[in-house]
Formats: sequence, structure tokens, C-alpha cells
Amino acid sequence: MDYFSAMRAFRYAAELGSLSQAAAKLGVKTSTASRSATDLEQDLAIVLFNRSTRGLVLTEGGRVFYEQMLQVLQSLEEARAVTAALNSSPRGLLRVTMPAAFGRRHVIRHLPEFLERFPKIDVDAVMTDDVLKIIDSGIDLAIRIGALPDSQLMARRPAPHRRVVYASPRYVARTGTLASPEDLSTHVTLRFPLAADDRWIFVGQHLWGRRQSRHGAPRGRIRADDTGALLDLAIAGCGVALLPTWAIGDAMRNGQLVRPLPEWEVQPTSAMPAIWAVYPPKKTVSTKVRAFIDFYAELFSKEGYWDL
Repeated sequence: MDYFSAMRAFRYAAELGSLSQAAAKLGVKTSTASRSATDLEQDLAIVLFNRSTRGLVLTEGGRVFYEQMLQVLQSLEEARAVTAALNSSPRGLLRVTMPAAFGRRHVIRHLPEFLERFPKIDVDAVMTDDVLKIIDSGIDLAIRIGALPDSQLMARRPAPHRRVVYASPRYVARTGTLASPEDLSTHVTLRFPLAADDRWIFVGQHLWGRRQSRHGAPRGRIRADDTGALLDLAIAGCGVALLPTWAIGDAMRNGQLVRPLPEWEVQPTSAMPAIWAVYPPKKTVSTKVRAFIDFYAELFSKEGYWDL
């Protein structure tokens, strides 16, 4: 007996109340579906259906077998789908949303290479700093930065998200550099309003999670929720800025910024931040989503990438 085929025939017969309809659903003869049901009953030594001219009704044993068997069938079908996907060429329209500044620097610039590698994928890039509702907006994948809130969405961490203090040489020459995190209170800061308490938590670079000190709200006249704006203001010498390392490569190479506290990193909140790929919960992740995440995760993991 082909047990898998017999279980499928039994499932549809139970759900449709008819062996002939089950056979039509499976594309087999009614006699084949009937024989499968009989073989199952003989194997289990129990009657699965009460038969009448009005159709089939599960017996108590049939209900027990149906409930347990359905879980097995679903697991088998999921395993088949996952395995088949490995051979499937990634294709279709991929709608991906991302923060504008990060997207321009680290996603769009590498998109030609991604499209060349996966010629059957089309990309619809939604560049916005708004946190879109993925399912409601028809988004396949979102790039998000920071600490993720609890949700039913799936997430993968392609890269860490590090923030450190930067200032322009002109600002340092005018005010003097920071010798320690405690000196922050004497400097003008350019703030990114992420945390409700507006505090910066300094963490020793080699003592992550072991050594930290809280400081009062940094003083300064400017807040901006755009990384590019804070970068421009820091270069202009308006103050000390807390910026992500992924945003300052050109400015550091060109001598427009320096790092006053090289041994320290800063967190705006106590939660561990990262760069995340977030997607709707599904039993099988589509090949186009997996291809995009794998491509950029490999890219971001290359030694020295964030220094380029």
C-alpha cells in the first residue's frame, strides 16, 4: 500500500464526505480511492467511515486518525515544498522597503549586481523611513535598523548596527575633544530622537554588555530624525553627533569627521541594535526573499566592508 496516497485519499474523503469527490480531487478513479480507504481500514484494524446513501461520516476512530494524520500530511507537504524550492530558480517581483539613507548607500548601489545574478527577479524598492505594515502594504521584505519590537514577523540579522560619536576637526579645534564619556555634558550634541529618555549609553568596545554608564540628556539645539541631515550638520561643525558606522565612510576618508572616543560605542537605548531583514511569517520562505537576504548578508559580512 502507498501509505502517503492512501492518507491523501482518506483526508479528502473525510473532508468532502464522498469517495467519488475525493477521487476527482486527486485525479484518480473512484475505485482507486475506495481501495485506498479499505486498505487503511485493514491496516488499522478499525472502521474509519460509516457509509450510507447520503455519504461518508467519520467514526470515532476515523476522527482520531484524521486529526493525527493531518499533522503528518502537513509536515510532509511542507517538507516537499521546502526541498523543491531549493531547485527552484528565484523569480518574480520582490517588493522591499528600506530606510532611505541606508538604502541608497548599501542596497541600491549593489542592486545591479544582484539583478545580474538573479535575472528572473524584478525589484520594487520602497525608500522610506516610515515603518510600513508589511502585510497590509503587500511588502515581501523590509530592511529595518535598530532594536526590533516584539511581533509575529520573521527576522534575520544580516549585520550589526554600531553607533559612535563623531565630530568635525573644526568643531574639535574650537571646543576641544572629548577625553571621556563624562565630557559629553560640556559639548553641543546633535541628537537623533530615537529613545524616549534621550540618553546615550556608552559601552566599552571590548566589554560589550559588561561595562556601561548612563548620562543625562545631551544638550544641544538641534534634533533630526534623518541620518543624512545629522551627518551634514556634524561635518559643518555644529556639534558632536551620534552616527552609525555605515553612514560615515566617505566623511572619514575625506577628513571631514574624526572619532573623539575611539574606544567607545554608544547605544541610544539598552536594547541591542542590528540591521534586520524582516518578512511575513510563512512556512516556506520564497526563493526571491531568501536570495535577496543571502546576497546582502554575504556582502555585509565581508571583512572590511563597513570601512569601504
